[in-house]
Amino acid sequence: MPDLEAIGDAATGTVLATTLEARTGPDEGHAHEKNCLNCGTELAGAYCHACGQHAHVHRTLHAFWHDLLHGVLHFEGKIWHTLPLLAWRPGELTRRYIDGERAKFVSPMALFLFSVFLMFAVTSFSGGLSPRIDPKAPAQLKKSIATNELQIAALQRERDAAVRTGRSTATFDMRIADLQADLAVMRGVQAGEIGRIAKTRINAPDWLSKPLEKAVKNPDLLFYKLKTNAYKFSWALIPLSVPFLWLLFPVSRRFRLYDHTVFVTYSLAFMTLLVVTAVLIGLAGLPQVAGFAMLIPPIHIYRQLKGTYELSTGGALLRTALLCAFATLALGLFLLMLFGLGLFD
Repeated sequence: MPDLEAIGDAATGTVLATTLEARTGPDEGHAHEKNCLNCGTELAGAYCHACGQHAHVHRTLHAFWHDLLHGVLHFEGKIWHTLPLLAWRPGELTRRYIDGERAKFVSPMALFLFSVFLMFAVTSFSGGLSPRIDPKAPAQLKKSIATNELQIAALQRERDAAVRTGRSTATFDMRIADLQADLAVMRGVQAGEIGRIAKTRINAPDWLSKPLEKAVKNPDLLFYKLKTNAYKFSWALIPLSVPFLWLLFPVSRRFRLYDHTVFVTYSLAFMTLLVVTAVLIGLAGLPQVAGFAMLIPPIHIYRQLKGTYELSTGGALLRTALLCAFATLALGLFLLMLFGLGLFD
């Protein structure tokens, strides 16, 4: 039931994101207390001034659903203030949030979690994260085997001619051996003997070769683990990316790790939502338009850097180039981590 799972993921992401958002405004409760029910402090307003809990708490089922609906709509109201700035003026959004404007915007972490849940829901619904076998693959494999056999036969004839004339056959022997090894792999793939071939060809220590052999024997399980771990550990992209951003401002006393963390989290949220948008455009039958999404990240990074750190055009361009390279490295480390978790889990 991938469709139901996708819908559940999106709903879970919304609820989880709303729990990270502080609620604002008056709250109509069904219990009126003189002292805070959480810490016991005497109340002097709508909120406890000691712990921040609401003075009035709900104790009915109707109030419970009202509270949930209010939370979702409150999150939705904030997101329509946040998304336009995130898309068109990301530097302004990041700088305003860092400088203290919090009530009107979705927090970076809440938006990131929501976007991750949404991305996996959309890609699962569309089948984008499911391995697909090209229906033309068997025919192409058969053609490659035939071509390989012809090459081996031709080289064997040349080798026989070299033997008759007394020439060296070392070059022919090497090329024939390579082609025969490739042919054995292709025939094994055709016969469904991937595991046996992998076992004979993987040359690594036992602690590595055994997980690799297991993964090759059951690639669907490995792919499932990769997908699940990417979903669970997507937050790891934040600590992986922040040090690289810090390297762009190593001696700055004005910009601290908190600033970099807010920047990275908002940026990752945007990139995730960009993937969602590209997938939806592709599903609408416009894959060429979706391909233009690849041009957007460097432009967005430039605008966010320039606005957040108040850089000159030249400084922003230089740091954009470096950050794009760093982002590729961080993504590579993340994928390596996922592969390791998938192999040794």
